[in-house]
Amino acid sequence: MMFDSKEWRRWFLALGAAIFLAGYLRYSVQGELTRLTEGFLIGGGAIFIVALALSYRELIGFFSKRSSKLSTNTLTLTALVLIILCFVNFLGYRHHKRFDLTAEKLYTLSDQTHRIVSGLNKNVDVIRFAKEDDPAFKDLITEYVNLGRHVHYQLVDPQAKPELAHQYNVTRMGQVVVSYGTRNETLQDTTEQDITNAIVKVTRDSVKSVCFIEGHGEKSIAGSDQEGFSDADRNLKNEGYQTKTINLVSAGSVPQDCSLLVDAGPKQSFFPQEAQIIAKYLDGGGKALLLLDPETEPKLEDVLLPWNINLGSNMVIDASGVGRLFGTGPAVPLVVDYGSSPITRSFDGTMTFFPLARTVSIADKSKTQPEDVELLKTSARSFTVPNLKTHEVKYDPKTDQAGPLSLGVTADRTSDPAEGGKSARLVVIGNSEFASNQWLGMQRNGDLFMNTVNWLAQDENLISIRPKSPADRHVMLTETQARELSWLSMIFLPGIVLLSGILIWWKRR
Repeated sequence: MMFDSKEWRRWFLALGAAIFLAGYLRYSVQGELTRLTEGFLIGGGAIFIVALALSYRELIGFFSKRSSKLSTNTLTLTALVLIILCFVNFLGYRHHKRFDLTAEKLYTLSDQTHRIVSGLNKNVDVIRFAKEDDPAFKDLITEYVNLGRHVHYQLVDPQAKPELAHQYNVTRMGQVVVSYGTRNETLQDTTEQDITNAIVKVTRDSVKSVCFIEGHGEKSIAGSDQEGFSDADRNLKNEGYQTKTINLVSAGSVPQDCSLLVDAGPKQSFFPQEAQIIAKYLDGGGKALLLLDPETEPKLEDVLLPWNINLGSNMVIDASGVGRLFGTGPAVPLVVDYGSSPITRSFDGTMTFFPLARTVSIADKSKTQPEDVELLKTSARSFTVPNLKTHEVKYDPKTDQAGPLSLGVTADRTSDPAEGGKSARLVVIGNSEFASNQWLGMQRNGDLFMNTVNWLAQDENLISIRPKSPADRHVMLTETQARELSWLSMIFLPGIVLLSGILIWWKRR
């Protein structure tokens, strides 16, 4: 078969366009300009331009015809549409935007993840060992990569690179490792919380210890019942803290490796020497969180008074009725008003619950040292009562306080520079149940506890709203409702469609 010069030029035009289009498609799919893709684009474009230059006389003759001019308008509009679509596709890839329509924003990275990833100053590698990628995991980790330039993701086939799998102690397909320098963390699950917690662990310079005081009937960090603190303990460990229990009487002092003290709901009083140990620890720049329930007498005045904190001998009642929406009663105060503190910076419009709480307030508001902040305020329709032992709980203006009432105080004090300028911090909350296993997951209770620990441990970069959990949206049907729904979907609706078809056929026949 013989080809004349016109046919050769047409073939070169088609070839150049095809090569250029192949290069563009490779670039769209891969998202990066490799040497091969660049060769396709340059080579295809060059062939097309050369063939177009050699065919300029034919093009002039072709476009001079009337039919060609009409066809040219159509081709021009088609070309413009294609160019616009390609441009929109390019912008969509480079500047993509996603919309999360779920009520809990489950597919949007949390405030905590934003703060941690944006604060990285060295590269963190996320490596998944598998033959093929998991679309859901890749979609999630892509959000991390887009959020910070220091997060890098890599898919590795452990059979193709066994030496790399051995380096990271990978034992099965699908394992994910977060690596930072010489530190590695293998994920047990691949949720946002697991990935973010792993990043926190590998990037921390040192492990801080949270010491829980025991010996006075406090809630146990090993307790998995409703009143236990095992969930709080797990959350602390997930964020890279080390936890342990201490007995101040047997220890004689606060161990030096304790980054902060936590006393969670003591039922018996402290010995005077124990109170002195805590006071001395705070004077030396220590940090402490005291969760003191009502109807107990911890005898910690020697600790609280120097910090200008008053612990009320009462119980707070919330008469607003809002708690009924969540299945709670008036003895569970609801807080939506928060003080100006890094702990509750992102709490606007959110709620925390405190079952059986007492007031904790600033003793003398005219004092400027230490820097005290009333952290948690109840509604105006709350009041105090001495206890719940009476048959009728009602407000007595002679003896009770009317709301808003303070349930917690934060205090910050820096010693004289001549004495070393040590920074000490203390947080006192008139309730410990809010951080128990039963209540920790309620609204922002968990964030309040963790943010308080972060602030006391001077880990302000971790203070945030943490990843959300999906709400339980199961629809519970009775046996009758399930049967009616089956009849509706399997008989009634198809029957209407069938009957409509028969009627239309009958009218048109």
